[in-house]
Amino acid sequence: MNQLKNCLENRGLEIPLIQGGMGVGVSLSGLAGAVAKTGAMGCISTADCGYREEDFRRSPEEANLRALRKEIRRARERSEGRGLLSINAMVATRQWEDAIKVAVEEGIDAVISGAGLPLSLPELVPEGKALIAPIVSGGRAAKVLLKTWSQKYQRTADFVVLEGPLAGGHLGFKAVEVEEGKAKSLEELIPEVLTVLQSFEEEFGRKIPLFAAGGIWSREDIVRVQEAGAYGVQMATRFIGTEECDASTAYKEYLISKSANDLAIIHSPVGMPGRAVKSPMLEKLGETGRIPPKHCSRCIHSCDPGSVKYCITHALISAVEGNVEEGLFFSGANLGKLREIVSVREIVEELFPRKEKAPVPEGAEDILKA
Repeated sequence: MNQLKNCLENRGLEIPLIQGGMGVGVSLSGLAGAVAKTGAMGCISTADCGYREEDFRRSPEEANLRALRKEIRRARERSEGRGLLSINAMVATRQWEDAIKVAVEEGIDAVISGAGLPLSLPELVPEGKALIAPIVSGGRAAKVLLKTWSQKYQRTADFVVLEGPLAGGHLGFKAVEVEEGKAKSLEELIPEVLTVLQSFEEEFGRKIPLFAAGGIWSREDIVRVQEAGAYGVQMATRFIGTEECDASTAYKEYLISKSANDLAIIHSPVGMPGRAVKSPMLEKLGETGRIPPKHCSRCIHSCDPGSVKYCITHALISAVEGNVEEGLFFSGANLGKLREIVSVREIVEELFPRKEKAPVPEGAEDILKA
């Protein structure tokens, strides 16, 4: 793994930790910059990141791209030159390509992409401009994707994020598998994906780091997946409970007040199942069957405003602003452990404690000072 470590560390990654992208507006420059400042990888979610722009309702496309540029620049300033900065761009969104191009223009360090297979990602990111990484849910998806990249672009992933069934937000599993506990665990998925990665590592002559995600909370969790073969981890839910998280205080307090029993697997307009809190909005949806959109932000490729069950953009913006009645609150399975708001640095230092300095022999301190 030395070759792998050197590759990442040479680019500024001091800690094998990625802060997962959370949209809408939960992980922007505040959180991403703070995480990068610790030496880890901060991540800005591109999903409707311009929701606070004055012209968002009228011109969401322009507002989002303008805001993305601002957020990347702010995050870079806040990171003070440490760690790495990435974006999380969802394939299912209409601005997937444009958001990636803007991020690359702004000098983003890495592009992480999921919510669908990012088959054309290498085409959008010239080699050497930024690291490219897909989010996969198992060996099959990894094999299809990396085989396509190899054959069509003669490229492979710089790293891969494997999201298990305990993750929050959109899930790459069938809803029934997750609900009935039949989906493969992260520990089962890691060796499956590593086997796929090995063939592409041999083909391209370099290591492809694997970051495990979904249900990661403690130092013990990190050690467990690293022993299974993962290079590092991606974590999202735990970073909601931070001072630097870009969501409103009301958003954070609402999630802190909930437990794992308050979570449910839902069907998202994106076309994938997701894990979210049983909020008043979801209760209303269960009673009425549909909450007609009041306005369309043109966010998702497959969305038909005339028939969609609810507007995910409105629901997620309502959530991040603290509107409990109309908000959709995504969360990972460890929500019940979210109990306080602390700093990003406190979390990172707990998860990756710095090695204690070796004791200085008696008398040596005076010699060093001399």
